Amino acid sequence: MGAADDTSDVVYAWDKNLLNDLSLDEYGIKLDEKYSWINPGEGLVIRPLSSQDFDKGFTDVLSQLTRLGDVSKEDFQKRFYEMKASGGYYTLVVEDTEADNGSGKIVGTGTLEVEQKFIHSCALRGRVEEVVIDKEYRGRKLGKLVLGLITVLSKKLACYKTTLECKVENIPFYGIFGYKEDPEKFMQLRFHD
Repeated sequence: MGAADDTSDVVYAWDKNLLNDLSLDEYGIKLDEKYSWINPGEGLVIRPLSSQDFDKGFTDVLSQLTRLGDVSKEDFQKRFYEMKASGGYYTLVVEDTEADNGSGKIVGTGTLEVEQKFIHSCALRGRVEEVVIDKEYRGRKLGKLVLGLITVLSKKLACYKTTLECKVENIPFYGIFGYKEDPEKFMQLRFHD
């Protein structure tokens, strides 16, 4: 049994059964009939972030999106369990289970953050964050699958709206999933990088 098959100590950030029965048909994404949304290619699996994903390169993929800073395995574990306990973070990962001699490698990720609101009758608001696919795996529809699954998951969780921030050149990509430019402007105040 390979390391990727040893799941006895795996803790998932959220219930992976939430991925069951999600459909991306409305977005026109087609896969070869031998694959599914959560098994989109040979050796590829889309699943919740797990407690073991630091060793599978999760932070390496994130560093392809933005400056990561110093994140040790201990830092990852602490933040993983904090996010899991809060119950509002749904980080998906794409794992190539055959990479690294069968020990597996994280090759993509995206996060749905769910905020609890008082407005809209105590509704939930979704936010899409940190969608990135490893540069070696781009062009395989994995980004579309991750964003599509996050989007339909936000519907399944009954978010009244789901938002995201993106670079102007990425607006057409997000538009595929129904995201539109909003007249409200995004503002920020950074206290550090």
